[in-house]
Amino acid sequence: MTSEPPTPPDLGTAELEQRGVDVIRGLAMDAPRAANSGHPGTAMALAPLAHVLFTRVMHHDPSAPDWPDRDRFVLSNGHASILLYSMLYLTGYGLTLDDIRQFRQWGSRTPGHPERGAAPGIEVTTGPLGQGVADAVGMALAERWLRARFDPEICDHHTFVIAGDGCLEEGISHEAASLAGHLGLGRLVAVYDDNHITIDGPTELSYSDDVAGRFRAYGWDVDPVGEVANDLDALEGALRRAIAVEDRPSLIILRSHIGYPSPHLTDTAKAHGDPFSDEEIALTKSILGLPTDQSFYVPDDVLELYRATIPRGQRYRRAWEQRLDAWQGDRSLWDAVQRGTGIPGWETKLPTFSPDDEPIATRAAIKVCLDATAEVVPSLLPGSADLTGNTGVLLASGTVQEAGSPAGDQVHYGIREHGMAGIMTGMAAHGGVLPVGGTFFVFSDYMRGAVRVAALSDVHVVYFWTHDSIGLGEDGPTHQPVEHLASFRAMPGLRLLRPADANETAQAWRIAVDSPGPTALVLSRQKLPVLPGTAERSPTGVPLGGYVLRDATGEAVHGDIVLIGTGSEVSVCLAAADLLARTGTAATVVSLPSWDLFAAAPEAHRASVLPPGIPRLSVEAASSFGWERYADASVSIDRFGASAPGARNMKEFGFDPEAVASRARQLLAELGQS
Repeated sequence: MTSEPPTPPDLGTAELEQRGVDVIRGLAMDAPRAANSGHPGTAMALAPLAHVLFTRVMHHDPSAPDWPDRDRFVLSNGHASILLYSMLYLTGYGLTLDDIRQFRQWGSRTPGHPERGAAPGIEVTTGPLGQGVADAVGMALAERWLRARFDPEICDHHTFVIAGDGCLEEGISHEAASLAGHLGLGRLVAVYDDNHITIDGPTELSYSDDVAGRFRAYGWDVDPVGEVANDLDALEGALRRAIAVEDRPSLIILRSHIGYPSPHLTDTAKAHGDPFSDEEIALTKSILGLPTDQSFYVPDDVLELYRATIPRGQRYRRAWEQRLDAWQGDRSLWDAVQRGTGIPGWETKLPTFSPDDEPIATRAAIKVCLDATAEVVPSLLPGSADLTGNTGVLLASGTVQEAGSPAGDQVHYGIREHGMAGIMTGMAAHGGVLPVGGTFFVFSDYMRGAVRVAALSDVHVVYFWTHDSIGLGEDGPTHQPVEHLASFRAMPGLRLLRPADANETAQAWRIAVDSPGPTALVLSRQKLPVLPGTAERSPTGVPLGGYVLRDATGEAVHGDIVLIGTGSEVSVCLAAADLLARTGTAATVVSLPSWDLFAAAPEAHRASVLPPGIPRLSVEAASSFGWERYADASVSIDRFGASAPGARNMKEFGFDPEAVASRARQLLAELGQS
């Protein structure tokens, strides 16, 4: 178990280890030079640290990259990606020297910044600075939660993260580090690469924080080790001291020198973001004792040194497998949690709602769904950024996750939306956790950077974004998200659903649990009626993104016009269809909760829902942007909202049955079909 120092590995002579470090530095220069793009300097400076982590300290098995009890490594300053790729190649994760040669090229497994899924051993996607810090906090939280729920015998590892000046300047790292200290995440070890350089020049241009003081105030153990970036034993000692700290996260502050040992570029901004010239590479290789006439030089004895990581890691993994086999706990529960979805048949616990029921906001309906299925979705870990009771994430049976209650299944993230989203990404990437996070839809703006990384990473996270329109009322335009649906619909890889009522909400929750990748549920503050037909039609209709909720006639033809609604406006469309019917206009009502699912549905289904040649009017209390793909005209809102009771807002902005029916008649007249 990683709580005890492992037997020191046989790494050969100190000279061979140093040659290994220097080979990493050579690759860190050669790959950006070949690509004419990249960031060599940080990778060169941190080569000794990476060497110590991957060969002396971390428990990992390159032959089984997804072993559940492995230590996790996050390179938050992802611009130094060549450092990670070099270690994954050298230690045997499956990258080849040709992959290193193809750094930053089309179709390569070594993109400009680490991308989860591009190659084994890349735990998270990093690059936007600070995100990796939050990811690492999420991983550490996931490890502790699983260890507390199960047993240290089968869950006992650490999370290591390297972060630079830029990471610690970005706000997301402050949010995540604050929560990590509050929760006392003792298996989290961060190394701050204090190299004093940014792209613009010295950090002193804009940055004079007392980092040690700040992190101590957060509740971290802080170890300012100073000028030991090239001392392998000192680096190992600092990491071992941090590993021994169990009651709080640890920060090692390491003073490094970017570009070391380049004779002209060490400690310069140019070493940060520009490939070295051929002349500077030759001079630096000469200092390192590397052949100056060879690129991508990796001698056999150095490769053998690093490949010794494989049998050593296999011993760690096999010892864990033996502990797992001997464990007397609930193995089926452990396996279910590792899958990160529901127990087979879990969806039978989903509630069904009736039109005879009282109106219920979809934010309240999702809580009913959450409570009904919590026991059969054992990886579920919900939380909110200070809006737990407002966003549907409050578990009836939940206990607070805190330092003294590590098995608590209700996370209070505080007013840290960006940090929450990044932490959720880390938990999902860790495995064994299905993180659900709630906040008001308008505050998804604060989360956007982390949501984008989650979409790029294809990690299984669920967002509950509530108070979804001008219908939320008196809080006014600062809290009314009129443009957000359009902007998040434009994000590749994010599954977005805006359910019309409680039954559609239940089906949206089913999709969120069962589907890979990130899913966002956009939910109402105001109470909505349970609509006739959703209990019967939404189980098949919502997974296809859209469906006919009410046919124009009893013969299931589309009639004169199709009214397309999402969310709270579907009920308005139904009422408008009734008004139109009184004057002889037959309207079909379509619920379209998810554009991306609808776009992925079979063409025949899409044509049956929105048949060519029938006029279409969309009705959505949000921007009209994008609706031209599905509708001939829109009842929408292309300005900011207003502070007034929600019902008054909806009426004033035209989201009432009379206004929608009038606009439908107008559209038919414009098209010469009245």
